[in-house]
Order: sequence, then C-alpha cells, then structure tokens
Amino acid sequence: MFKKAERKQAKLRLALAGPSGSGKTFSALLMAKGLGGRIAVIDTEQGSASLYSDIADFDVLELQAPFAPERYVDAITAAEVAGYNVLIIDSYSHEWTGPGGCLEANETLAHQKFRGNTWAAWNETTPRHRQLTNKILTSSLHVICTMRSKTETVQGEGKKIVKLGMKSEQRDGTDYEFTVVLDLTHDSHTALASKDRTKLFDQPELISEETGRRLLAWLNSGVSPEARAKELLVDAIADIARAPDMAALESAYNAGRVIVQGFDSLKPALVTAKDKRKHELTPQEQTA
Repeated sequence: MFKKAERKQAKLRLALAGPSGSGKTFSALLMAKGLGGRIAVIDTEQGSASLYSDIADFDVLELQAPFAPERYVDAITAAEVAGYNVLIIDSYSHEWTGPGGCLEANETLAHQKFRGNTWAAWNETTPRHRQLTNKILTSSLHVICTMRSKTETVQGEGKKIVKLGMKSEQRDGTDYEFTVVLDLTHDSHTALASKDRTKLFDQPELISEETGRRLLAWLNSGVSPEARAKELLVDAIADIARAPDMAALESAYNAGRVIVQGFDSLKPALVTAKDKRKHELTPQEQTA
C-alpha cells in the first residue's frame, strides 16, 4: 500500500573524497566532533589519524592488510557494540584497491578457480563487497568514509600548478550509497558537493565542527521513529476497540505489538486496550 512520504530521523552516511594532502582525515574528525558523542576511527593509513589527536578525542583501530571487506564489517560491528556514536572509516578505498582488497582478491580468485576469468570471479567477490556496503548503510552509527581520488595535475590561472581529485578509488557507483559526497580540493581544502540530499552544501565550504552540527540538525529534523509509532498506535488501539470477537482481537493486538516493539513506554496503552476489549467480549463469548 502506498502512503504519504515523510523524512524520518536518520544516521549520517557521508563520503569525503580527495587527492592525497587534501585534508580528508582532518576534515572528517572536525565533522565528527560537531556531530557529537564518542568517535571511533578505523585507520588503514599506517596510524595517520592519530597525528590529529589534538583536535578531537577519539579511539582508533589501526587495521592492517589484508583489507578484506569482512575485516571492515567486523570492525564496524565492534564499534557498534562498544557504544560509539560516530565512526570514521579512513580509508574506505583500501577495501577496494589495497592489499587483500576486492580488486586483488578477485584477481587471485580468478587464477585459482576460474582459469584467469576475472569476470566470472566477480560472482563471488561482489557479494563480499556488498556485505560491507550493507553494513555501512544499516549501521546504528553516523558513518563518515574517506576515499582517495586519483590525482591529475593541471595548470591553473597564472600558470599555477593545481592538483585535482578525479575519480574516487572505490567501486563504480559507490557515490550512490551515500547521503552526501564531498570532494575536497588539494590547495584550499574546501569541499564541494558532488551529491547532496541534505541541500546544505550549495556552495564550496571549508569543513569545520559547525558543518557537523548543521548535519546533525538536519538528520534530527525528521519524524522520530517513536513519534511515528505513537501515530500508528492510535489506529491499532482503534482496531482493538472494534474487534468483533476474540480471534479478531488477537490479530489486532499482535499487529499493535509489532508497532510498539522497541518502545517500552507505548506498550502499557496497548495492553490496556486489549484487556478492556477482552473484558467487553467475554460475556458475548459466554452467551454465544
């Protein structure tokens, strides 16, 4: 059944792409600080994130090769279990192009199992990569992923040499998975949105803590899951009150239980409505 679309509260899914030296890690930490709460960093860059420990309090997991997607999944799960609020994956590119990443793993698999046919090997490699993508999308944390961009050097105004970040070092189409994708410039470290569902980045911006605070306000401005559950509970209680017999009452109550799952404060109202209707129906059932 179709229903009116409404934006719900959400967790951040943001990618920061740029060439080496564009400030991806620094910008990610400032943004995470603005989002608030405990910060965790998965560092695949030989401890480079720890160089910025003076600008934000965070805990780090230094992930070494092989950069298999399953190891990223395990690290994200560990951050969730530990109760962090924001997770920075620095860098997401290693899962694709790094030692033991998907490209290298697929090449090895092709020679071991598919007689060098890399196309056939992707039938096994793609689901592994997809598992990580799904983990990022469904995580209970705000997730910021940094991605390396292939660098092209061009001559700008006044014959100045400028480094430009081109295609990100990740699977084609990765940008579609994120709510926001920001491309960082090498010289000015400013961010320009190549994808922005928030509509907050219509101009180039130097990322700061305020950037994180603005994003958090946008993420929290949607309808909360509990508020939506309260709305649905009104209808569920009405269905319980109209139940013509015990079987219908049981069905209506079970439907209501699904709505209030995870919201303990809403459960008493549902139980009260069920007990009230059960009491009203009992004499009818006995008479019948």
